[in-house]
Amino acid sequence: MRSQLSTTEDTEDTEEQYENCLRVLSILRGGDVTVNDAHCHFFSSQFFATLGGDAALARLGWDPPGTAAALADRWIAELDRARVARAALIASAPGDAGSVETAVRRHPDRFVGFFMVDPTQPEAEVKAADALDRGGLRTICLFPAMHRFSIQDERARRLFEVAAARPGTAVFVHCGVLSVGVRKKLGLASPFDIRFGNPIDLHAVALAHPAVPIIVPHFGAGLFREALMLADLCPNVLLDSSSSNSWIKYQPGLTLAAVLRQALAVVGPDRILFGSDSSFFPRGWVMDVYEQQSSALDEVRVSAEVREQIFGGNFDRMFPAIGAI
Repeated sequence: MRSQLSTTEDTEDTEEQYENCLRVLSILRGGDVTVNDAHCHFFSSQFFATLGGDAALARLGWDPPGTAAALADRWIAELDRARVARAALIASAPGDAGSVETAVRRHPDRFVGFFMVDPTQPEAEVKAADALDRGGLRTICLFPAMHRFSIQDERARRLFEVAAARPGTAVFVHCGVLSVGVRKKLGLASPFDIRFGNPIDLHAVALAHPAVPIIVPHFGAGLFREALMLADLCPNVLLDSSSSNSWIKYQPGLTLAAVLRQALAVVGPDRILFGSDSSFFPRGWVMDVYEQQSSALDEVRVSAEVREQIFGGNFDRMFPAIGAI
């Protein structure tokens, strides 16, 4: 039998979740469309430690992130300011899943936890399974070019099996051009190999795991045609629209509006996720990315329903909010 104290605590938790849901609803009603962000990096203290810690932050001129809890709260204030309802937070270094776990536990109605995994490291699949089971995280992030592995490598395939065994888990796979801005600013070497970033390599893996949603960010980051081919053949593949999409410069005459028009024609509106690629403070949430994509959709003349799907509905369908009302 539960004690009176336990009952009181449960009641307080329920009231807090209800108040959080009301707060989210007030944000949603503040604009014409629900905005959920499928691509935000959680640059924690542990992430910066891999780059040189305080010395790196001083060179960058960025704000120290503080504790994971403090950073989570700052992101909530930032999302409220920008009227963003929910966001995916990506633990942006292998082994940093715990930072995003803290954020998700603190604000489960607002954050969805993504985390980077390097399958070439020992027991990668065991650690990934633990992060999903213990930490409530929901998406495994793979960067083949960064960690120099083929997505068809058996070690990578085991991570898809981990996801497949846990319904509701997605896999994010960075393809195409890979450039980490913070490393460039610090003058750090980036020994990546983009030979491993072709979306076509995902074809057999996606077919083998049809129930696992697979997110390819940045429309394939320069391999747009290949990303469309993959998504056309594999209905479990989604594209995220994140960042400035500067890869467009590799294809003369291509515009963001043309990218969105073609993606809608091939993939359809229910498999495109809006993302900003926001990451650090004091910059915060990158409003201009949203504005550019919104203007491009205006140019394409999509319906209000399609706009709602891309900016919010598809994300909510993939990652139902905890305690949503």
